[in-house]
Amino acid sequence: MTPEQNAQKTLSQLRPDVLAVECPSRQVLQHLTSRWGTLVMLVLLSGTHRFSELRRKIGGVSERMLAQTLQQLESDGFVIRRVHDVVPPHVDYTLSPLGLEAAERLAALTGWIEDALPRILGHRGADAAA
Repeated sequence: MTPEQNAQKTLSQLRPDVLAVECPSRQVLQHLTSRWGTLVMLVLLSGTHRFSELRRKIGGVSERMLAQTLQQLESDGFVIRRVHDVVPPHVDYTLSPLGLEAAERLAALTGWIEDALPRILGHRGADAAA
């Protein structure tokens, strides 16, 4: 392999490709589009929230899953965790600029899903009847 071919191969390996098994973008996609990841991002789109507020607003999420989801989104740079030095401890979560960008796109997708839900459910019913 020539040095130019080697450089091209290295460059192609660095280029994100969500369809490639080894691409780290898949993990980011999983974090953002998991059920809890999407819902956390949508709630945080409305502003800063404490853990307990997030848990109350997101029906059905366990404390463990919420904590894990927040850690993943924070490690990806979508969520900022702020610890306030008070007693009792006070921690809140807000979207980073990158998180705001992603949350706006997720809101568009979830808005479309809610708008199209009657048609989607109609297809489910048609499939069940067939």
